[in-house]
Amino acid sequence: MTDREGIFAGDDPFVIARSWLAEAEDSEPNDPNAIALSTVDSNGLPNVRMVLLKEIEENAFVFYTNYESAKAQEIEQAGQAAFVMHWKSLRRQIRVRGRVTREDGPQADAYFASRSLKSRLGAWASKQSQPLESRMALMTEVAKVTAQQGPSPKRPPFWGGYRLVPVEIEFWADGAFRLHDRFRFERADTNMSWNVQRLSP
Repeated sequence: MTDREGIFAGDDPFVIARSWLAEAEDSEPNDPNAIALSTVDSNGLPNVRMVLLKEIEENAFVFYTNYESAKAQEIEQAGQAAFVMHWKSLRRQIRVRGRVTREDGPQADAYFASRSLKSRLGAWASKQSQPLESRMALMTEVAKVTAQQGPSPKRPPFWGGYRLVPVEIEFWADGAFRLHDRFRFERADTNMSWNVQRLSP
């Protein structure tokens, strides 16, 4: 039993996460849905980068990327990842760890279609994480794919989503004198119920 109340109240961590994100959308000046996504390469060396979280589903977190990028290759190899969302304006953060699978069906198609035309063409043009000769070379490739794809480019076969289904979610809120509040939702497997524990700051 924990003494959760206020911003920590509730038994569903996804409901809490959506509530915190909604608050952040009213207070953060830029990209309230930004996450620092962590993966591990084939040598066990960690990698981290900022990615935009696009959806908090009933049981998962969804983001999109180029499947040929370094992050995607590391996700595919390990099948798991972690991320942290931090909101300076709210003095809160959420940490998530879990298993990752692809989302490359109709949901990915719909999200890709919702992006601006320039972003869609950029997805086609960019060989993400690969060496690039110059900015001019990139813009030349953008012009090339613009001519090829036209005004309604479909989702590239090398671009799509990932769904992270967590086994651990931690909610953190700043406390006076650095006596922060931390609650960890944890489960042994993704189809099991959550155990919740308060952690020392």
